[in-house]
Formats: sequence, structure tokens, C-alpha cells
Amino acid sequence: MNKFVLLSLACSLLSLSFAQEVTLRLGHFLSPQSTVPANFIKPWADRVMEESDGRIAIEIFPNSQLAAPAAIYDAVKDGIIDIGWSLPGYTPGRFPVSEVFELPFMASSAEVTSQAAWEFYEKYLTEEFGDVKMIAFHVHSPGLFHVKGEPITDLSSLTGRTIRAPTRSMNSALELLGAEPVGMPVPQVPESISRGVIEGAVLPYQVTTSLKLAELVNSHTAFESDRSMYTATFFFAMNKDAYNRLSDDLKAVIDNNSGLEVSGRVGQIMDQGDALGLAAAQEQGNDFYFFTEAEQDQWVTLTQPVIDNWVALMEDAGMDGAAMLQEARDLIAKYESQ
Repeated sequence: MNKFVLLSLACSLLSLSFAQEVTLRLGHFLSPQSTVPANFIKPWADRVMEESDGRIAIEIFPNSQLAAPAAIYDAVKDGIIDIGWSLPGYTPGRFPVSEVFELPFMASSAEVTSQAAWEFYEKYLTEEFGDVKMIAFHVHSPGLFHVKGEPITDLSSLTGRTIRAPTRSMNSALELLGAEPVGMPVPQVPESISRGVIEGAVLPYQVTTSLKLAELVNSHTAFESDRSMYTATFFFAMNKDAYNRLSDDLKAVIDNNSGLEVSGRVGQIMDQGDALGLAAAQEQGNDFYFFTEAEQDQWVTLTQPVIDNWVALMEDAGMDGAAMLQEARDLIAKYESQ
């Protein structure tokens, strides 16, 4: 091998070492084909790599390969993984302030509410999530009932039904409405319905496609109002040490792909993903039911204690819960008007 070949090889290896300065491991709990992993997480990782000129590489580990859904936050905090996406609600009571957007009939579209959630995060949640570097804080699209057996057509048809609940707030709301809530991460829903552990679940349409939920249930019940029965908050966060180890220009790449716009974008992707879930249910020949705004008033009244309890919880912690609740509502209205 002549000197020219050796020199070229050395230069190539040197260029490669500079081209990829850091590899970050990103973990989440859904399949790669699901709405957010396919349409947000993977494109986000590709964009970070492109904007860093290949100096940041991101390896994505789906399906809870690195940590269970409820363990992802701590895995990020402790540096077991560098970046993680999951729900605060999978550790009930640990992030109480963030639950404001999960209160019954609070949320608008995912895009609108996610923008509101990020602004609220910047004012009220940086301490609650102080262990991590937050990239996006968002919510999912409107949640509704997906049920096997008797459809949910009125309050009486919900009485005694075993329904998967995603958050502490929704667990309490379903109890007040007469159901028997069963808490579990979303990947467990299909098997739980198949085995008769639960009769149905409250979920947004966008996640039902990857779960093949339309094949397991026979009806879907939603509300005609512009306020959804519930939503759940999500964090997309980075280990602080992993972030701090980056050079300033690489930190800027992460910062440029974090914040309000990114939170709104993932919310928009969730909203758009609902169409696929709805189409799958229609192709399956399932039935659809809708509560009018007048019928919804009864549900709102029955679930008001969930909101009152959150306000009281904030006040017990020395915060103005009523003012925070109103500010969250005002932020949703602000982004709705834009």
C-alpha cells in the first residue's frame, strides 16, 4: 500500500471521526410505524443529524427496548438513555402541575393545546421537570371511547364498564361517571381487550392504527364539542449531562429543534393522524356515536370534582390553582384564535 493510499485512508478516518462526534440513544414505547415515532421522532432525529452536519447521530429504540413507558423519565434523568418520549401520567401523582391539561373537557385540538402546554411549561413546569432538558411538551389529539360489546350511548351504558384509563385525572373522571377504570400503558390495551381484562379504552384515534384496535372493538363514542373529553400530556426530553457535554454549536442544534414550534408540530401530527385511525374503524364497519354539547353538560357537571381537586392540590402546595387553571384555559383560547 503506497503512501498516497495510506494518507487518503487516514484522512477518511479522520473526517469520519469529526463527522460523527456524538451518538445519542433515543427510547420510546410505541412501534416505529405509529404516528408520532414515524412522523415526528424519526424526522426530528434526521433533522438534528442534518443540521449538525452529521456530527450528532441518533439511534432510536422503539417498543420499550431501553425502558418501560413508566420508567422512561427516570431513564433519561439518570442517563440510561439520552433522549426519551413518554407520558408523565404513567407515574401518577409525580407531576401534578402538568395535570392541568388532562382535566376533563379542558383540551382543544392537539396542536392548539400543545402550544398552550409549552407556554405553560415555561412558566410553571420547569421545576417539576427540572431533572431533564425539555425538548417538547405536548398533548395528544382528542380522546374518545373505543369499546367492545355494548356501545357507550349514554351515561347508563358506561355504568360498571371496565375502561382503560391513561391518567390520574381520567381515572377519577371515569369513576365519577360510573365506570370501573383500569390504569395501564397503551401497549397493553390490545391484549387486555382480547383477554377480557377491559371492555374498552379511552384513546385518541391516531394511536389506534398501530394497535389494530378497530379490529378488537365494535364502537367508538366521541363528543361534538370543541373541547375533548380528555387528553394526556407527553414529554420529549434529553438527559442534562448528555446535553451539557455537547459543544456550543451542537447545543444550538438541539435548542433550534426544541420549544414552542416543535411542541405545536407534534400536536399537529397527532391531529392529522386521527384521520387514519378513523378510516380504519370505518373500514372495519364499526359503529359511531356522538354526544351533543347539551348532553355533554351532564358529563361536565359530574366530572367537576376532578377539576376542583386539582385546584385544591395546587393550593395545598402553596400555588394559586384557580389562577393557573384560568391561565391554562386562556392559553388554549389564545392559540385557538391564531
